[in-house]
Amino acid sequence: MNEKLKFPIGKFEWIEKPNSTQIESALQVLSNFPQRLKEALAGTSEKDFLKHYRTEGWNIAQVVHHLADSHLHSYLRMKHAVLEIQPHIKDYNEADWATLPDATNTEISYSLELLNALHKRWTVFLKQLDTEQLKRSYFHPERNKFYPVGTTILLYAWHCEHHLEHIKIALAN
Repeated sequence: MNEKLKFPIGKFEWIEKPNSTQIESALQVLSNFPQRLKEALAGTSEKDFLKHYRTEGWNIAQVVHHLADSHLHSYLRMKHAVLEIQPHIKDYNEADWATLPDATNTEISYSLELLNALHKRWTVFLKQLDTEQLKRSYFHPERNKFYPVGTTILLYAWHCEHHLEHIKIALAN
């Protein structure tokens, strides 16, 4: 498998205690992502949504639907982390979710609309968190790991860039 196509911007670098500049930068990415995604997809056709960024990868439509699923999960996980003491989250199998009818459909407008509204709510929520709330975490039992909210903000900013690059690669093919 071609690692450069799988991780075109590189793998996420875990930062346990991100500083305020790193968090602010990541929040900017989250805030701007729906518009950047819309711009990347401007002028595309339904046929384009079937293009793959790599042989073993999802097509563009599946990537867009995955972004909606994944970011919705993250938003809810972060809210649980802020409101509860180290909650254990429920994982989901992304590959299975990507095979469901709503995720294989080349009609992507509903996922783009969801991402637009979700990112607005998500960033409004995140920008109001104080330093102590950013340190709160949830526990991922399948990975046996705690995810601090501040670190997870950086992870999902990376996730935006990661999949945006996948889409650009697929469209260039």
